[in-house]
Amino acid sequence: MKVAIGQDSHRFDFDNKEKKLVLGGVIFEGPALRANSDGDVVLHAITNAISGITCVNILGKISDEMCKSGITDSKEYLKKAMEYLEENIVHISITIEGKIPKISPKVEEMRESIAKILGIDKKQVGITATTGEGLTEFGKGNGISVFVILTVE
Repeated sequence: MKVAIGQDSHRFDFDNKEKKLVLGGVIFEGPALRANSDGDVVLHAITNAISGITCVNILGKISDEMCKSGITDSKEYLKKAMEYLEENIVHISITIEGKIPKISPKVEEMRESIAKILGIDKKQVGITATTGEGLTEFGKGNGISVFVILTVE
């Protein structure tokens, strides 16, 4: 068994009205996240957790090269990370901090999306969300932060 933590955070891009807010591969209402990619902090945090297991960092040089070649869908970064994962995913726990958007109405859709990308059952994907009582920049509505704990065997 191995366990890894993944984290990512992005500020909102309130000026970009064309870009969509994407979390866990699901489109939400609200301002997009500032990033070269689609800014899906949930998939980025999962990608980082997988990198914690494989010791192959995807977000950074590899994703930058993918982005330069026109690949901005974070699902593709996660799929690239999965290429290096030899173990089976046992469970993934995701916690999202932000004032907006409301996560709970789309938790099931997100679980299904993430499970499909990872090739696991949605019962293996747990998602919680918090505003953090407004104590951080994320809880104040300036962006979103995500932590992931990944268990593999």
